[in-house]
Amino acid sequence: MCGIVGIIGKENAADILLQGLEKLEYRGYDSAGIYVTDGQGENHLIKSQGRIADLQKKITGELTGTIGIGHTRWATHGRPSERNAHPHTSENGRFTLVHNGVIENFEEIKQEFLQNNSLGGETDTEIVVHLIAHFSKTAENTKTAFKQALKVIKGSYAFALIDNQEPEIIYVAKNKSPLLIGLGEGFNVICSDAMAMLQETNHFVEIADGELVIVEKENIQIEDQKGNLIFRESYEAQLDLNDIEKGTYPYYMSKEIDEQPSVMRRILEQYTDEQDQIHVEASVVAEAAECDRIYIIACGTSYHAGWAGKRLLEDLAGTPVEVHLSSEFSYNMPLLSEKPLFLFLSQSGETADSRQVLVKVNALGYPSLTLTNVPGSTLSREAKHTLLLHAGPEIAVASTKAYTAQIAVLAVLAAAVGAKKQNPAASVFDLTAELSLTAAAMETIVDEKMMISQLVESFLSDTRNAFYIGRGMDYFVSMEAALKLKEISYIQAEGFAAGELKHGTIALIEEGTPVIGIITEEATAAHTRGNLKEVESRGAKTLRIVSESLAGKQDQLIIPTVHPLLTPLVSVVPTQLIAYFATLHRGYDVDKPRNLAKSVTVE
Repeated sequence: MCGIVGIIGKENAADILLQGLEKLEYRGYDSAGIYVTDGQGENHLIKSQGRIADLQKKITGELTGTIGIGHTRWATHGRPSERNAHPHTSENGRFTLVHNGVIENFEEIKQEFLQNNSLGGETDTEIVVHLIAHFSKTAENTKTAFKQALKVIKGSYAFALIDNQEPEIIYVAKNKSPLLIGLGEGFNVICSDAMAMLQETNHFVEIADGELVIVEKENIQIEDQKGNLIFRESYEAQLDLNDIEKGTYPYYMSKEIDEQPSVMRRILEQYTDEQDQIHVEASVVAEAAECDRIYIIACGTSYHAGWAGKRLLEDLAGTPVEVHLSSEFSYNMPLLSEKPLFLFLSQSGETADSRQVLVKVNALGYPSLTLTNVPGSTLSREAKHTLLLHAGPEIAVASTKAYTAQIAVLAVLAAAVGAKKQNPAASVFDLTAELSLTAAAMETIVDEKMMISQLVESFLSDTRNAFYIGRGMDYFVSMEAALKLKEISYIQAEGFAAGELKHGTIALIEEGTPVIGIITEEATAAHTRGNLKEVESRGAKTLRIVSESLAGKQDQLIIPTVHPLLTPLVSVVPTQLIAYFATLHRGYDVDKPRNLAKSVTVE
């Protein structure tokens, strides 16, 4: 993985590809490359390790061409290097290919078909382009050779292939990895994400798994695995180019942290009726009200949001909830209840681990609901129901507003189901009023940026590790807070249930170790304060994030008090800012942390 772009039918193909790759930078990558041809024998293949800027430096003179493909790579097979960067070419130079995904049987393919081939790199993608060239020796045409290769390949893929003997076509195929065709007047484009080609078109056609597409400048032809032609209507991407620009902000993450209060208000607008009552599609509410257990399936930040959602759904809807990591659940499915509902949390809607679970859930015939930020994404299309996050594009690799949007939409769902079931807890919970107050509380915190920056400079400037602790909802936020800190500042951070410290983890506390305590629950506040005293007595430096109603004179970060079920929406904001400023003070790139990708489309 990470991102694919392609263009056919425009004179400035190289410029369009580079602009598209720049728009995909947010997904994370370690190398990049483009291939451009004019169809008259003028072919250009340029690759570079590092950023798009490094690739641009290698482009000298004008690249002429009307057809091309480009790629940003996040290494799965082979180290980040120029030789492992995409596009890859066949041994005879005829075929050029870009690929997202993982080919599971690439070693077997190499042994069976390519023992005499000379390979320049270490990637599974290079194996595929050599395989296509192998089949082309006996196939009647390139499409047939491509289809023969697809029958052999096992794994996930999104392919874009150019045969320099047919420079008026880009061949495309996908399985599990996202890919779109963009439609223009006299040209067409290919992209992993609509954002990459919004400057060219906002009309896109989705491709289903197992389909092959012939893309020409005036036409596209979609075929299923049996060769049957498929007609599919295009859709208009509801994105504004201004939404994916930083504006006056130095980093996307800063912009997205600041946008969270407005996201809360947008969610209320989308999920309330004219009487300001919570409104969710009746079929979704009915399905959730009738189930006997909800299984939340998610990864990373979404997994942490799921824990906050568990409390909301159990308290307001009165339904038992289990929270599972997608990558574990797929291979270790527990005993299920009689009437389960599977709820998938994913910012992108393309998370491969979660999709693997959804495929199994669909095969078992169980109902499913996806909460995602991307309409038309794979998890949205393949689940029975979808609730959108309405957070707007999230570009920074470290998720912020998608996390809080997930919790807010889970609160909407919980309130709606609780009302349907006439659960007493839901009847006294005015989500519209409470979420409005929460949005105002979030604004109060983002206005205190400079104070948080100063605290971070003195508290985390030179540490190698740090701990977050809390209980209940505060423990759930501690896990997310630690993830934010580690993924962008590279501080080795862990989030623990405060009561568990003395059962082993306190052995790691030494002089100067930073420990951040989150305290928003009245019932457990004294206990967490006691745990902070325990680590202080062993030399730790402590910082306390405390709700105003529970605050004391020695507490450094005081946050507004909101409804207990919504505290994660408020208490997480200072931890996002702590991670942001810790990264700035250490001189790292906030938006593009090393080794990480925004949308994880491989298992």
